[in-house]
Amino acid sequence: MSDAAAEPALYLVGTPIGNLEDITLRALRVLKEVDVIACEDTRQTQKLLNHYAIATRTTSYHEHNEMTKSAELVKEMQEGASVALVTDAGMPGISDPGYRLIALAIRHRVPVVPIPGAAAFLAALVASGLPTDSFRFSGFLPAKRGERQAALEAVRNSPRTQIFYEAPHRIVEALVDICKVLGEARYLVIAREVTKLHEEFLRGRAGEVLENLKAREAVKGEITLLIGKADEEDAHVGTDAACPEQSRRVRPSVRKRVDQIMAEEKLDEKSALKKVAKERGVSKSEAYRELQRSK
Repeated sequence: MSDAAAEPALYLVGTPIGNLEDITLRALRVLKEVDVIACEDTRQTQKLLNHYAIATRTTSYHEHNEMTKSAELVKEMQEGASVALVTDAGMPGISDPGYRLIALAIRHRVPVVPIPGAAAFLAALVASGLPTDSFRFSGFLPAKRGERQAALEAVRNSPRTQIFYEAPHRIVEALVDICKVLGEARYLVIAREVTKLHEEFLRGRAGEVLENLKAREAVKGEITLLIGKADEEDAHVGTDAACPEQSRRVRPSVRKRVDQIMAEEKLDEKSALKKVAKERGVSKSEAYRELQRSK
């Protein structure tokens, strides 16, 4: 389809996550040309529109009215209107309202057009210093301790960077649980107020970062929590203390295991790597990347 915003469609417009300059020229054009902008909070979006002198009509679309509002907006688009969907910050649908409207628009054959923009978790990831070759974003950690600990247990031996959002008033509790479930030595990064005036990255072992935050009067701002993948020596952190033998069984690195198989089974490196990948339940390419990092 044409890129003209005047055409009836749902435009998913990425907006700044802090710095108002972090918006694309295309996003500004679309916001000016659509018939209506559906906002998570019209007051918040109005600050952006005023900054760029955009006079487009706005309407409220949030988690409490999206069931009924989605149907109204799709009806408008079916009748020829063009609608831009924005949230308070970042891309619509990423831990924000939007899914119901997007799904309903697709079901009614209304074109859905993404207008890429900032995303807090992606900005935090690339500046974290943690591996970016394989990662998983899981939205907000559960607020209840038991559920949060279960979520952390599920990623204890993860071979990829894990990314979560967390509320500032819960971040210390979350780090206490990380130390308990993943161990104080697990490497992590706290990205706070990314792109804003008080942007901060705290990088280090979980125990160190926890002590840093505990020493503060309060922790404020938007927070992205990034947990490094399980190091080979950390693979069994958190094993039941009643089973000391099990906790001492540390899985060798990919490099050591490949060398071991090559020596014991007289295989070449490629064949040995294939066996290691199968043993660990990962793809050959992921095992290969780990092998390269150890060289």
